[in-house]
Amino acid sequence: MSVKVFLFKKKESPDGPHALTIRITKDRRSSYIYIGHKLDESQWDSKNQQVKKSHPNSKRLNNLLIQKLAEASDRLLEMETKKKGISSKKVKEGLKSVSGNTFFKQAEIYLGNLKQNGNYNSYNAEVPRVVHFRDFLKGEDISFEDITPTLLQRYQSYLRDKRKIKQKGKADKDISERTVVNHLIIIRTVFNRAIKDHLVDAKYYPFGHDGIKIRFPDSTKLGLTAEEIKKLEELELESGSQLSHARNLWLFSFYFAGVRVSDVLRLKWSDFQDDRLHYMMGKNAKGGSLKIPDKALKILHIYKGREAKHDLVFPELEVMDSLNNKYEVQRKISYAVKQLDKYLKRVAVVAGIEKKVTMHIARHSFGNISGDRIPVQMLQKLYRHSSITTTIGYQRNFIHKDADEALDAVVGF
Repeated sequence: MSVKVFLFKKKESPDGPHALTIRITKDRRSSYIYIGHKLDESQWDSKNQQVKKSHPNSKRLNNLLIQKLAEASDRLLEMETKKKGISSKKVKEGLKSVSGNTFFKQAEIYLGNLKQNGNYNSYNAEVPRVVHFRDFLKGEDISFEDITPTLLQRYQSYLRDKRKIKQKGKADKDISERTVVNHLIIIRTVFNRAIKDHLVDAKYYPFGHDGIKIRFPDSTKLGLTAEEIKKLEELELESGSQLSHARNLWLFSFYFAGVRVSDVLRLKWSDFQDDRLHYMMGKNAKGGSLKIPDKALKILHIYKGREAKHDLVFPELEVMDSLNNKYEVQRKISYAVKQLDKYLKRVAVVAGIEKKVTMHIARHSFGNISGDRIPVQMLQKLYRHSSITTTIGYQRNFIHKDADEALDAVVGF
């Protein structure tokens, strides 16, 4: 049995670049493991099985080859010791950790799991972040050991300096500090999974105390005031119009402590029993119930008389034949929210509200009006937060009384 590194030349691309490949041969039968990097033939020393110095990353790639060959040889020796007569195919399967020990191979698995588990929003957000990291690396795969704090610092600078990133089907978008953080989080997530799966030693972890520290930048959450919400309530809109429907959904969300729009659109008539709303929150599967406020009851009466497919209160998901496909349901909700936000923008103009009004702002508005009037433990229950720390962090955006009084104490002379 032998293990060798060579350039795998495909017939459809004879001029390269070609994939660096480990070939495992036993009894004249071979299996192949792709390392995740490509080279032009002129950059490869086939005699010495190494990358020529003319390649800009020759030292790093040669170190990677030495590591991969050592891992493959050690595993081969271990497998042959345990079981005689093992085939090259079985060897390849046994070397899965070697072939999968690259970032983008593991990122692909992670994204595939998101999609399989129906997490449309997470999948849709994470895919471009993986693409941007690959663009930064000029299209090459990278081993986990090579993702160092220094490389991640360069990546942060790359994102900040570039300022704009292209997204498929979308206009260029400015890079915010939160966006930079989100790009690092996907790398950290995939790295943690690789450590858990024993694909990389934890000593190479580039985050935390001795590496890159991920800190979320402060964000401003701006909700509507009670006076602005009254404007929405009292606004005369054509009954049954898209503007009226969007306004109804926004108010309905607000009346139930800012319940997320994804949960609002999933509500069924069977969720309303004994003058209470009983539902399980989609984000963290936390259940509970709330009384139906009189204002919310009036909105329910508007939709009560229509034919409801799937027993749904609101019509956005009725175009679906089934609600069992979680991924497709989330995809449809994402599209519906974009449409609702578009109509809410028009509603805000008509109502004379200068603030941004979206479905998610209903949650911020509840936080803004509740301020420090409601004990944080009760707010945690209303928001369905798993941790009270999350509630405190969220609510501090809307509690201004102490700071305002302190300011007045100094300048109010």
